[in-house]
Amino acid sequence: MKLKGAQIIVETLIEQGASTVFGYPGGQVIDIYDALYLAQDRIHHIITAHEQGAAHAADGYARATGEVGVVIATSGPGATNLVTGIATAYLDSVPLVAITGNVPNSLIGRDSFQEVDITGVTMPITKHNFLVKRVEDLADTIREAFRIAKSGRPGPVLVDIPKDVQNALYEYTAQAPVAKNPVPAANESEIEKAAEMILAAEKPYIYIGGGAITDNAGAEVLALAEKIDAPIGCTMMGISAVPTSNPRWLGMEGMHGHYASSIAQNEADLIITAGARFSDRGTGNTAKYARNAKIIHIDIDASELCKNISVELGIAGSMKEILTRLMDKLPQQTHPDWMARVAELQAETAKLEAQDPDELTPFTAIDQIAAVADKDTIVATDVGQHQMWVAQHYPFETPRTFISSGGLGTMGFGLGAAIGAATATGRKTVLVTGDGSFGMNLNELATAVTNQTPVVVFIMNNGVLGMVRQWQTLFFDKHYSNTTLERKTDFVKLAEAFGMPGYRAMNMAELKEVLPKAFAENGPVLVDCAIDCDAFVLPMLPPGGCIDDIIVDISAM
Repeated sequence: MKLKGAQIIVETLIEQGASTVFGYPGGQVIDIYDALYLAQDRIHHIITAHEQGAAHAADGYARATGEVGVVIATSGPGATNLVTGIATAYLDSVPLVAITGNVPNSLIGRDSFQEVDITGVTMPITKHNFLVKRVEDLADTIREAFRIAKSGRPGPVLVDIPKDVQNALYEYTAQAPVAKNPVPAANESEIEKAAEMILAAEKPYIYIGGGAITDNAGAEVLALAEKIDAPIGCTMMGISAVPTSNPRWLGMEGMHGHYASSIAQNEADLIITAGARFSDRGTGNTAKYARNAKIIHIDIDASELCKNISVELGIAGSMKEILTRLMDKLPQQTHPDWMARVAELQAETAKLEAQDPDELTPFTAIDQIAAVADKDTIVATDVGQHQMWVAQHYPFETPRTFISSGGLGTMGFGLGAAIGAATATGRKTVLVTGDGSFGMNLNELATAVTNQTPVVVFIMNNGVLGMVRQWQTLFFDKHYSNTTLERKTDFVKLAEAFGMPGYRAMNMAELKEVLPKAFAENGPVLVDCAIDCDAFVLPMLPPGGCIDDIIVDISAM
């Protein structure tokens, strides 16, 4: 049976397992939306308030599930509005397929109404992209997009489809969902070399990134740590791979990492890095990074090996497989002196982070959220101080429960991502945001209300752009240029105007009173929480600095 190209698009999405897609209709995708209408009993579409919100929702959907997220937008401004969301997914290795419409083939290159060369625009921020000029290639191109998006190191793929291709007729035959490309096995000699390096080490440190979550390798990380008697640190993207309650877990290291994690990494004589890419926020000054340690780097993307940091041993392949094979070659080890030092660092960290539980601070607010939320609650964030406070302090116990923009640092990411995650899992999802980030895409409250998405929006409201203000305080002589917002927005009234309950907390007593009420709501709800504008994210490595420059106290500055 012959179908229109638009119907082939929808049928192929369904065959590839896409049960929910996000997007916004327009002239050059109206045929796709007609096909979605005809198939609405088999595929669910959520219209957002803006295409950027749709991209972030598809991203959050993918992060929460590990499945490929799908977003649809029309040509021109619809397509360009996806760019920030695509770049966010690209920097964080999130599997995403973006489908855009375009003007008919005969009008491409003529500056037609709402025409943009979106494949050219997105070439640097996608794993691959396609312009489908023939209906005969349509189904197989979408299948290939799914395969590329989820294979190896995941990432976004864009498929641009001219309107005449959407209207053309062609035969469609359903196929099975595409499989990921197999990952080549690591060389046996490299595994043996890694084992030798581990056996020679007296102070090993395991350092994991987002690859631990992508490859579902948390159990293997813990098993290796137990076998070689080592602590575990992580990048921001590695948070939730291992339960924070595990005594070996030191948490995030780097610019705003835990004191124990950053110092232990600096003092280690061997760093086993897996699924991380040594970004500048993790390393600081690369010339002074890990001066005392040899480094083993394990990553599924061979191009990351020795890209940012030169290492003694780089191993390309599946993290899960490599760690399993590595453990088979290692006898049980003990490092009592090293682990005693780690325990000292953990005690110092606890002392640095101690807070008065009756005072409303970022950490005590997070404690209250965690006390009310279920253990497997997904927590999404925007970008800024609140993001770092959550990364440092929230007790994550289950993989894929921390959703945040790491590589691109996208303010405005959180609400769309939280909607996507809650839609994917059906579970109540918390968005921790700041008043600055929230102001960028708060229009997506309309999406949450319309769909009664169970999202608890928690605003850490300090009236400033906190992270930039922190830098201005420390490094720019308190020149608060355009970081004091002085906005008159009443977020509680705003929530009510969108059609959802809103609560306000000005102190700890009020927060303890309103949080249980907020979590008892079935649909979306907002909590506006007052935070001191001079609350800082500490520790901190100055930009371009190293561990020698770590700031743990600003009282003497």
